[in-house]
Amino acid sequence: MTSTLMDTPPAPNVTAATSTNHPADRLPPGVALVIGVLMASTFIVFLNEMLLGVALPTLIEDFGVTPGTGQWVTTGFLLTMAVLIPASSFVMRRFHLRTIFLVALSLFIVGTTLAAIAPTFGVLVAGRIVQASGTAVFLPLLMTTTMRLVPVGRRGRMMALTTAVPAVAPALGPALAGFVLSVLTWRWLFILMLPIAIVALALGAWKLRNITTPEPVTLDPWSLALSAVGFGGLVYGLSLLGEASGGHAPISPYLPIAVGLVGVTAFVIRQIPLQKRDSAFLDMRIFLRKSFTISLLLMVFVAGNGIGLLIVLPLILTTVTGLGTLQLGLFLIPGGVAIPIMAFLSGRMYDRVGARPLVIPAAIAWLGALWFLSQVDESTSVMSLVFAWLVFTSTQAAMWAPLTTSAMGALSTELFPHGSAAFATVQQLAGAAFGAIFVSAYTIGSGAQNAGVLSTDQAESAGHTAVMAAWWLGLVVLVGAFFIRKTPSSTTEDTDTGDATADETVPVASTCATPADIDTADGSSPTDTAVCEAATR
Repeated sequence: MTSTLMDTPPAPNVTAATSTNHPADRLPPGVALVIGVLMASTFIVFLNEMLLGVALPTLIEDFGVTPGTGQWVTTGFLLTMAVLIPASSFVMRRFHLRTIFLVALSLFIVGTTLAAIAPTFGVLVAGRIVQASGTAVFLPLLMTTTMRLVPVGRRGRMMALTTAVPAVAPALGPALAGFVLSVLTWRWLFILMLPIAIVALALGAWKLRNITTPEPVTLDPWSLALSAVGFGGLVYGLSLLGEASGGHAPISPYLPIAVGLVGVTAFVIRQIPLQKRDSAFLDMRIFLRKSFTISLLLMVFVAGNGIGLLIVLPLILTTVTGLGTLQLGLFLIPGGVAIPIMAFLSGRMYDRVGARPLVIPAAIAWLGALWFLSQVDESTSVMSLVFAWLVFTSTQAAMWAPLTTSAMGALSTELFPHGSAAFATVQQLAGAAFGAIFVSAYTIGSGAQNAGVLSTDQAESAGHTAVMAAWWLGLVVLVGAFFIRKTPSSTTEDTDTGDATADETVPVASTCATPADIDTADGSSPTDTAVCEAATR
């Protein structure tokens, strides 16, 4: 490529990550500040991703909608993320880091305000879509910044914390929602989030510096349109499957699915000539790295099951076990707390042993927990369900961090924005698609015309069908785990074309902007200097 997100000076060869405590692996204070601000803000916006899962039964009753329609408060959020995240690589290359942060978080605040005052279900969904428009760029921005600034020897640990954010925030969202809904109405889920987001915006405006140099890249409207048609069509079609089984779908679900497949294919074809001019939304060369492609495919099923089950689990537990909103929120807390702990531990282990020895045993325990959850009936004790969910979330975190680090570590620096965009896109698309699949399975399994009101027997059958669908899909993870790299990934691994060798020099990008590029009142700062030292190390 002729240019990258950041100026690229010559750098020493990059080798596989090790666990040695070399001075060059220390994290400079300036880097910690930048990543800390981004991580805290990403946690805040992602907390909303599954916030309304617990509130879904309440929303169905208040607005008089079906479960298939009600799921759009979550599916619409995930769908918008999946459509816009592919454009994040363009955004990160075209604009300053600080500008991206302030605009994205401001959009999130506007969407939160709109959702809080929504008079109808349609306005509520619109508010969620605006929220997602601001949220979409945060995860790719966090992942790319972490990969660029963190020394190779500490990537496993730092990427574990980075990947824990989009996992733990949606897991704690339902717990928070359950507590709020036990004493307040669902509107307070958004009202209480507003001051926190505003404080984060002020903190970012105060502390975050421009440490990137924008490139003169141009937006390709065709790529944006094709991504919207492709990913939007797929998720919309999948969401109609459940309604179609009850005879309520406005159109055949297979029509938007077919349109979506055509759109995604056209999007991929469009990127091939664009990447030659360094203006692709998504550079397809990232898929030449085996470690990236395999890890990405496995993450589709890991993230899809994790996010998708959070949509249907409240429906199952409230009907089958009789848990209230507060009890449901408390039920989810242990699993949410376990995610960052397991992510950090697996990140430390990844720096020593790589992904495969971690993913295989985790996948086996993960599938065991899913099998148990599929057998839930009214005689199942709540404590055993809490334990099963704790095992599920812990093992999911143990796979999430190594797979992400293995994938991103296989790319050269100039491809980090595209790799993080692809990774974040498939996570959100998988969550939306699997959520739609599980809601459809839930509806079909119930055997009822109106799945919003089920007897205990119908709910047990619906829950069994939905979770067993997750179990069968999860088998792909166990099989695929045997094909990922045994040792920590690096950008020196061979590609399918055989062009890369063990002696290939991989440039490390500099994130140092010139004084003219830093649009702050006091110019550069100790933070900027520390960040520059880390990027050029």
